[in-house]
Amino acid sequence: MTKKIAVLPGDGIGPEIVAEAVKVLDYLNADMSLDLSLEYGLIGGAAYDAHGTPFPEQTLVLAKQADAVLLGAVGGYKWESLDIAVRPEKGLLGLRSELQLFANLRPAILYPQLISASTLKAEVVSGLDILIVRELTGGIYFGQPRGVRLLDNGEKQGYNTLVYSESEIRRIAHSAFQVAQKRNRRLCSVDKANVLECTELWRQVVTEIGRQYPDVELSHMYVDNAAMQLVRAPKQFDVLVTTNMFGDILSDISAMLTGSIGMLPSASLDANNKGMYEPIHGSAPDIAGKGVANPLATILSAAMMLRYTFNRSDAAGRIEDAVNKALNSNIRTADIYSEGMQKVGSAAMGDAVISALKEGA
Repeated sequence: MTKKIAVLPGDGIGPEIVAEAVKVLDYLNADMSLDLSLEYGLIGGAAYDAHGTPFPEQTLVLAKQADAVLLGAVGGYKWESLDIAVRPEKGLLGLRSELQLFANLRPAILYPQLISASTLKAEVVSGLDILIVRELTGGIYFGQPRGVRLLDNGEKQGYNTLVYSESEIRRIAHSAFQVAQKRNRRLCSVDKANVLECTELWRQVVTEIGRQYPDVELSHMYVDNAAMQLVRAPKQFDVLVTTNMFGDILSDISAMLTGSIGMLPSASLDANNKGMYEPIHGSAPDIAGKGVANPLATILSAAMMLRYTFNRSDAAGRIEDAVNKALNSNIRTADIYSEGMQKVGSAAMGDAVISALKEGA
């Protein structure tokens, strides 16, 4: 059966990095008879320029009809002056909400070839392999009421609402425990239960769900301590589960443990493992169009897509092995470059992964 992929390159460096991931998918599609079918659409600033909205109806239809979505990045300086209701990021948030992609998986793996690229000491990060499970469709990013209002004294006040229901917490907790069962069976739930009632409920529900997974060791940690521990002793963690906003922040911290945010893929899944796959970095408008962006996070996101949505761990493993071999060849994009290496652009890095795939065939 044909597997449909909606490809949404987006803005900034999005088209450049997605092109390299598509190149890898096209090669494996032919080499392994994966029966993949790709169709392109617009989202974010590119969609606003073409249709006056960051999330056109045709993009929603395309995404709903697809089995998976491969996304580049959204946003950029060009659209910062727009009303918040039509900024590029609204397209991404709308896509997550409409597809009910509530579980965001963000691995942070340090390839041994990139130890020197991390700002932390080698003994602190060597062998790092952690996974952050971020709740994606609730919390303060979506809570109502929200806005900016004028007080009686004439002063403006901004307000947002942090809200989670028991059912929202239960489903992300189940996802996190099930992921932990496939790894080292340790799960740390991150909250701020000492000052936020909403996350006090989070802790209670996660603890309750934990009783259904006696084979997984559950711990709890306040988010400020978790942020500190990620840079102090990150290898103490295996899987972390947390709220939308906390996950947004902690996953970016974990990016720097690996040497570059350009190395981190992500998967956002619904209840049936239909997913949207994207690098966790932004659109990097300052280098857009220069062909120098690191495509490896997007290529690794494609590997996650093959593993989680299409159940092709064999194909996913080939991509991951090829990325490792490409790094062994001592070529680097600018974000992971160090003295003595060969600095290359996006296309050359993608070509190196293709070459490694061919060698391993």
